Amino acid sequence: RTQQIIAHESGVTNTVDPLGGSFFVEALTDEMERQARTYFRQIDEHGGVLPALEEGFFQREITEAAVRYQREVESRRRIIVGVNDYVSDGTQRSVPILEMDVEGYRRQVARLAEVRRTRDSRAVTQRLGELGRAARRENTNLMAPLLAAVNEYATLQEMMDVLREAWGVYEEPAIL
Repeated sequence: RTQQIIAHESGVTNTVDPLGGSFFVEALTDEMERQARTYFRQIDEHGGVLPALEEGFFQREITEAAVRYQREVESRRRIIVGVNDYVSDGTQRSVPILEMDVEGYRRQVARLAEVRRTRDSRAVTQRLGELGRAARRENTNLMAPLLAAVNEYATLQEMMDVLREAWGVYEEPAIL
């Protein structure tokens, strides 16, 4: 199965001797670079990354690529081993599903309550304030203030609330 995946999904069989010389690898690299430069020019034509993001350029590109990919798979122009070729023999393999019991949930909630009760709330508030101020400054590495907040036992939700307050929440534009 592994060799089938490598053969079909990597394109390694598209040349007689893919590792036989640098020409093939260089040609692939040159083509990738050419496509990347073309794409960067398209982004620049939109005025840069932020305007392109706000105009929905990236979301449109993702949507179009997903549709194109799905059509290629369905028409078998793109082989996906185990999906549209070399499909399994029908033997169902069971994968165990992790199920959380109510008692485990209660234990975790109690542990979180204990952390919040015993931590230094003033220090947490201070560190979250520092994180918020850092997030509002441009070109600031947030790793140090994030780690400082974590070290005072700030929760992920508390840190994310601070970042949402500083930056807002991105909403994808509707693609028509």
